[in-house]
Amino acid sequence: MRILIAGAGATGGYFGARLAQAGQDVTFLVRERRYRQLQEKGLVLQTPGGSETLRPQLVQAASLHGHYDLIILTVKSFALEQVMEDIAPAVGPQTLIMPILNGMRHIETLQQRFGREAVIGGMCKINATLGDNGEVIQMTALHQLYYGALDGNNDARLQRVDAALRDAQVDTRFSDNMMDELWEKWLLLSTLGAVCCLARGDTQQVLRSKGGEALLQGIFTEILTVIGAAGYQPRPAVTARIFELLNDPATPMTSSMYRDLCQGFDIEADQIIGDLLLRAGQYGLNTPLLNAVFVNLQVYLQNR
Repeated sequence: MRILIAGAGATGGYFGARLAQAGQDVTFLVRERRYRQLQEKGLVLQTPGGSETLRPQLVQAASLHGHYDLIILTVKSFALEQVMEDIAPAVGPQTLIMPILNGMRHIETLQQRFGREAVIGGMCKINATLGDNGEVIQMTALHQLYYGALDGNNDARLQRVDAALRDAQVDTRFSDNMMDELWEKWLLLSTLGAVCCLARGDTQQVLRSKGGEALLQGIFTEILTVIGAAGYQPRPAVTARIFELLNDPATPMTSSMYRDLCQGFDIEADQIIGDLLLRAGQYGLNTPLLNAVFVNLQVYLQNR
C-alpha cells in the first residue's frame, strides 16, 4: 500500500515512522523548512523506550505526483484548505483519505472536495510534541490509532487499510463505530482545551481552585448538550469515563491547544470551540461558558 502522510509533526511523524518501520511504502508531504530539517537530521523519535532516527521518503507539494492508496492528514485543522490543494494531485479514484484532525468540521469539508466515498474516519490518542530541533517526543507509552468507515461499513477497502496499519508498532483500533469515537474525542479535547485556556493552567490547578470543578462540569455539560443536538447519541458509560478522567485532581492534564497558546502559536480556536458555538446557535442552545472561552481565544489571536 502506497501511503502519503501529510505533515511530519508530532502526530504524523510518530505514526508515519512506525508505519515505515513496519515496511510500508510511506512518504511524508512537508513544507520547505521541515523538508530541509528532515533531510539534514532525519526523523528523530524520542520515546520512553529510547531514541531512534529514520531517513524517511520526503516530498513537497510542487513535486507531488502519482496517486496514493491512502493519504493520512495530520496537519492542524486551520491548515486544511491548503493541504487539500496540496494533496489533490495524489488523489485518484481509489484513494482513501484518513484525516487525523481535531473537531468534526473537516469531515464535511473533505467530503465536499473529494467525495463521500473517499473519506474515512481517523483519530489518534498520543501524548507527543516536537522538540526544539524538530524531534518527535513521545511523552508516555500511549499511541492509539483509530480508523474505520464513517458509516460503519468496513468493506474490502477498509480491510486493506487495516491490514497495512495493524502491522505497525502502535495500538490500532479498527472501529465500526467511528462517528461515536469522533464525537467523544471532540467532547474530551474541547472540554480540556476550553478549561485550560480559560483558566490558563492544567486541570490539577483548576480542580484545586475554588469553583474549578463547577467550571469543568459546566463546560463539559454545555459541550455534551451541543454534540447531542448535532447528532451524537450519548453512550453514558463512555461520557462518564471521560468526565472522570478530566476530573481527577491527582493527574494534571493540558490540551495541545493550551500548549500552543502558551508558546504563542496559532491555535485551532474556530475548529475546536467556534464550531461548537455555531452548532449551538443552529439548535437554539444557550452556551455562556463556551462563549466566554471563545471570546478569550479570539482576543489571544488578535494579540499574537
